[in-house]
Amino acid sequence: MTQASVCTIGDEILIGQIVDTNSSRISQALNIAGIRVKRMLSIGDERKEIIDSLREELEINDIVISTGGLGPTKDDITKSALATLSGSRKYVENETQLAIIHRILSSRGLDVLDINRAQAMVPDTCEVIPNNLGTAPIMVFRFEEKVFGHPATLYALPGVPFEALGAVPAVIDDIKAHYPVEDIYHKSVMTYGMAESALSKLIEPWETALPADMHLAYLPNQLTGVRLRLSIYGGEKEKEETRIEAELKKLEAILGDKIYSDSDDNLQNTIGRLLKGTGKTLSAAESCTGGEIASLITSIPGASEYFLGSVTSYAISVKESVLGVNPATIEKCGVVSREVAAEMAEGVRNLTGSTYSVATTGLAGPLGDGVNRVGTVWIGVSGPSGTKTLTKNYQNDRMRNIERFSATALDFLRQYILNDSSS
Repeated sequence: MTQASVCTIGDEILIGQIVDTNSSRISQALNIAGIRVKRMLSIGDERKEIIDSLREELEINDIVISTGGLGPTKDDITKSALATLSGSRKYVENETQLAIIHRILSSRGLDVLDINRAQAMVPDTCEVIPNNLGTAPIMVFRFEEKVFGHPATLYALPGVPFEALGAVPAVIDDIKAHYPVEDIYHKSVMTYGMAESALSKLIEPWETALPADMHLAYLPNQLTGVRLRLSIYGGEKEKEETRIEAELKKLEAILGDKIYSDSDDNLQNTIGRLLKGTGKTLSAAESCTGGEIASLITSIPGASEYFLGSVTSYAISVKESVLGVNPATIEKCGVVSREVAAEMAEGVRNLTGSTYSVATTGLAGPLGDGVNRVGTVWIGVSGPSGTKTLTKNYQNDRMRNIERFSATALDFLRQYILNDSSS
C-alpha cells in the first residue's frame, strides 16, 4: 500500500503560536483516496533540519507532503532547502505561476515587486502544479529508486490552510497517476459510560478473536466518550464492509446501549435524531454546567424543532423563584443533591411545557461546599416516565469537570428517551 508522511515546516507551529490544521485535513483526504499516512512531523525553520528531516521521511515513505516556508520573505527558507535536497543547480521561472501572481496582486491593487516575482522562480529539479489561490506554486520533486531505494515523491505546498487544502485534490490526482492506491475502510461506533480501560477489559475476548487484518483503535474524548474504530487496509471495499459489519454486530451484542451511534457522532446529535420528527420537545436547567448542555444541544442544525430553551440557574434564588425548587428542599438536602436535581428538572419542564428535561447541580471546582467532594454532579431527567436521577464524581480540573458533567447528562437523557420510547 502506498504510504505517506505529512510534514509541517515553521517555528510558529512548534512554539504553539498557531495550530496545525493542515496535517489532519490532508491526512483525511489521503486516507479517503486510499493512501495510508504513516507519520506526521513538524519541522522548525532551520535549513539543515528541514533537509535532514525530509530526507529521512523520503527514505521510509513513498509520498511526503510538506506545508509551509514558501512565502516571499527571508525567513521562508523551504524552497532553498528543497533545492539542495533535490540536487538543483539553478532556478527557473514558471510562467504560469507568474501570471497568477500578476492576477492576484493586480486584483488587490498592488504592484508586482521583485520579491513577488521571486516566488515564481523554482528549482530546475521540480515540476510545478500551479497554485491558483496564492502566489507560491506547488512544487513536485520526483526521486528515482536509486536515491532512496524506492521511487519517492515530495510535494511542497504553501502553509496557508486555504491554499494548502485547495491544492490537495490536484496532489491526490498526481499521486494516483504515479502510484497504486487501495481501498481503506474504517468503521466506528460511539460508546459512552465506560472508561477506556474497563471497556477494553470487557471486549477483550472479542478483540482477541478479530481477524488479523482488522485493526481496532480506542479514541477517547471528554464530550463524546470512547470511539471504537475498526480498520482494514487494502482488499475489496464491499467485501471488507461486510466483514466489518459482521464483527460490529458481535460487539453490539456485548455492549448494548453503551453504543449510542454506529458512525462518527456525538451525544447531542444522537438526541436530536431521537427527537426530530416525533413532536417531542426538550428543555434544560443548568447550575454547575453553566449553559454547556444547552450550547451542545443547539450546536446541532435544526435543534429549534425540539429544544425549547434552558435556564442557567446558578444562584439559589433563581432555582427557587424561576424553577420552583422548594427552599425547604435546599435547606434540608443541600443544593448539590438528588432532590434538588429532580426538582430543577421538573421545574424547567413545567416552565417550558417540554416533553423531556435535563438538569444539573454540582461542584465543578476548585472550591467545595464542605459536604460533597469537588467533582460531584447530580443529574435529573424528567419526562412521561417520571423523574430519574444520577450522581457521578470526576476528579478533573474545573473545565474538564464541566465537560464531563455535560456529556454524562446528555447520555443519561439519551437512555431515558430510549427507554421511554420503547415502553
